[in-house]
Amino acid sequence: MTAPPLALYIHFPWCVSKCPYCDFNSHAVQGALPAARYLAALAADLDVQAPIVAGRTITSVFLGGGTPSLFAPGDIARVLEHARNRLAFAPDAEITLEANPGTIERGRFAGYRDAGVNRVSLGAQSFDHATLAALGRIHSPDETRRAAEELHAAGLGNFNLDLMYALPAQNCEGALADIDAALALAPAHVSHYQLTLEPGTLFAARPPALPDDDTALAMLEACRERLAGHGFTRYEVSAYARTARRCRHNLNYWEFGDYLGVGAGAHGKMTGVAADSGTPRITRTTRPREPRRYMSAAGDPPEARAIAARELPFEFLLNALRLCEGFSPTLFEARTGLAWATLTSSLVRLVERGLLECTPERCRPTARGLDFLNDLLLEFVPESRAGAAG
Repeated sequence: MTAPPLALYIHFPWCVSKCPYCDFNSHAVQGALPAARYLAALAADLDVQAPIVAGRTITSVFLGGGTPSLFAPGDIARVLEHARNRLAFAPDAEITLEANPGTIERGRFAGYRDAGVNRVSLGAQSFDHATLAALGRIHSPDETRRAAEELHAAGLGNFNLDLMYALPAQNCEGALADIDAALALAPAHVSHYQLTLEPGTLFAARPPALPDDDTALAMLEACRERLAGHGFTRYEVSAYARTARRCRHNLNYWEFGDYLGVGAGAHGKMTGVAADSGTPRITRTTRPREPRRYMSAAGDPPEARAIAARELPFEFLLNALRLCEGFSPTLFEARTGLAWATLTSSLVRLVERGLLECTPERCRPTARGLDFLNDLLLEFVPESRAGAAG
């Protein structure tokens, strides 16, 4: 069995403040940032997990959060140096840093570049002052523009801008204005997400007035057309890229590759070989979410759970069906160890509903399937999960 590609995810759990829509593992900084203690915990975490992937090569690294750009370039350099000392990096490894425009000081991107970062994901979200305030963002549109200028000046032209749409009080013209403002900064990649009300967030408890579904769909279609007209190809349900600028790290997730998860609340996925059958054995790992608990336990092995065979189709398709190009039967069988026939009856039903198109070489969501992705995925939810959700 050939192992899937391997990525490394490193989580930085702190933000200046918690945005009301965010359900990620992020925590508002209380007092001084415990940078030295957290860096020591990351080093211990890398030390204990490195043997799991001995002999394998890291193809991409993603420094996510939270707000990793709260940490100084020297901190990021130490983390990456320690990772390189413990793991084998591909010579052309993609190394992405998430950054908030409000935490970037002049010259800092050059420091991150020198630390080894070669791609940045900038959390713009919107270029409208009132909308940013409604979203609880700490930066201004001008700070996003200055950050983009800094990126270009540092030679980091391979950067992503995160944008959201269907925002409070937003109309289609406002969504297109955000796209135009983003395009003016010459990014290589744009992530374009619809605002959703996630359980456990402040917005879920006190929902703002949002555009209705028809308006949100009209925004998506208009923005997609505008991006396409400027050379951005939609390759995933929420991701658009210029030629050769697709995010390799995220592609690895969507193609059901492996990843080592390091940091507070980080998740990992590893593929091994089942001793009794020689087929893939897929394990998910987790780390404690709360930063203090994580720092106390970082030298312990991560919690691990093997994925049952009955759950593998959903686990695979939850990722692969986000891709506009879909997936091949060969990839499904190689990543899961299951026969293609496992999916046949479900695929036929989805083709009949106009949500999927399939050939012997590839299955991909239709345009309608991408717009109604949750309906498509419901076909594959295991009974154990469906019962829990009910």
